[in-house]
Amino acid sequence: MSRRLGIIGAGGHGKVVADTAERAGWSEVLFFDSRFVEGEVRHAHWPIIAAPEESHRHDCDGYFVAIGHGPARQLWCEWLLDRGLPLVSLVDPAATVSQYTVFEPGVLVVAGAVVNVDCTLERGVIVNTLAGIDHDCTVGAYSHICPGSALAGSVSVGEHCWVGIGSQVKQGIHIGRGVTVGAGATVVSDVPDGLTVLGTPARSK
Repeated sequence: MSRRLGIIGAGGHGKVVADTAERAGWSEVLFFDSRFVEGEVRHAHWPIIAAPEESHRHDCDGYFVAIGHGPARQLWCEWLLDRGLPLVSLVDPAATVSQYTVFEPGVLVVAGAVVNVDCTLERGVIVNTLAGIDHDCTVGAYSHICPGSALAGSVSVGEHCWVGIGSQVKQGIHIGRGVTVGAGATVVSDVPDGLTVLGTPARSK
């Protein structure tokens, strides 16, 4: 059965999303992005149909927001939901995700990622390439778990966080809202809202 996915955002992250969607069984992918010329084809496969504001006029079976910046991702996810359009989640078949993971709409899990039992991924979360999320973790809305990063068991990550590439978070840690964890950092104590932490052990900037 043919299924058409409309993707808002046609940048590099959008291409990863489109490829993930095809691997997950979506038969047709359309991009909506005002930064590119209508009719342009991204990476020789996926056409730019129109600006995002026009996406609801096209007959798509699902929609996804492929924008890396969390606040912008939130804006467009809410725009779709406010219009009653189906915001879907995408899981690459080469990811390992427990059947007991709870997904909210708009989540992306990329190839090579692992999400273990009894985790919750809230709206618009990105779990990027080779990231690992162990048991009983919660990742807040519009946060990004970057490539190669690792959350040990029972970690909670607040909304709009950026857990940088190759970073590690010790078991049981709470990371507040709007936190940035620098690339390669090792987080061994709780991080309050709004901080940027760097290094091993991670300390506020």
